[in-house]
Amino acid sequence: MPPTTANSERQRIAVIGLGSIGGVVAGLLAAAGRHDIVACVRRPIEQMTVELTEGIVESPISALTDPSRAQPLDWVLLCTKVQDTASSGPWLQRMCGPATRVAALQNGIGHAEGLAPFVGDATVIPTIVYYNGERLAPDRVRYRRGGEHDFAVADGADGQAFAALFEGTPLRTLLSGDFKTLSWRKLLINAVGNPVSALTLQRNAVFLRDDVAALCLALLEEAATVGRADGARLAADEAAQTMARLTAIPPDAGSSMYFDRVAGRPLEIDALTGAVVEAAERHRVPTPLLRMLLTLARAASASPAPKGS
Repeated sequence: MPPTTANSERQRIAVIGLGSIGGVVAGLLAAAGRHDIVACVRRPIEQMTVELTEGIVESPISALTDPSRAQPLDWVLLCTKVQDTASSGPWLQRMCGPATRVAALQNGIGHAEGLAPFVGDATVIPTIVYYNGERLAPDRVRYRRGGEHDFAVADGADGQAFAALFEGTPLRTLLSGDFKTLSWRKLLINAVGNPVSALTLQRNAVFLRDDVAALCLALLEEAATVGRADGARLAADEAAQTMARLTAIPPDAGSSMYFDRVAGRPLEIDALTGAVVEAAERHRVPTPLLRMLLTLARAASASPAPKGS
């Protein structure tokens, strides 16, 4: 992208949530040195390390632990789980002004509506994240490329400004004229792949089993039907395409929900499988398999993973 007003000026950027997604974003933006980055964290850190296939990227990073000291910024990159959005409210309310752009680097759909109570007049930019991140320590994450692009946003001035933030980093953004369809494609893989890996307590190798693959294909057929009813332009063989993308992920990679289950954290199930079932109810589409998966994952979210897992 050639230099423009949107991408030539130094921006002030806050990253809320320094987990598997936010750690990669904060670390690589800080290493590029084009913008002023502050990480909003519970405990102070001085450096962020990102493990790439090509090598290690280490960069000093500014951290802020008290929302009351925050001020309105140019950008806020919200990288928490959807169920943690409300707890990020004090940060958002202090950092958002009328000129602030808030990029929701979160799973699921409906981010603009969900963030409305916290961001005032700021502009919300729903963002699809494709890369696989793994949090290794509070100040260390591992990045695995998930495809040709790392993000997708709706094409337009706000989306172009978001893409420009990442110039000088390995992270690449797709500007899409059909963001809804892309959102549903990502939701399909998350709504099925995440809970299956969390319930089985296995990384992506589990999808190479014939029995698991057959179950996932049936779940994806249900979810694709709901997506079409919601206006997404999904292909007739969307379920098979999604299954192919799922099995193409390295078998040693793990979903965010898998890591949450292993760590005993609540699962992001309502923002993923729950969002598909909710849309199915609106459009009166039967989803018996997805409902069963949602029930099992909700029960797993309420109980810790077995010791040693």
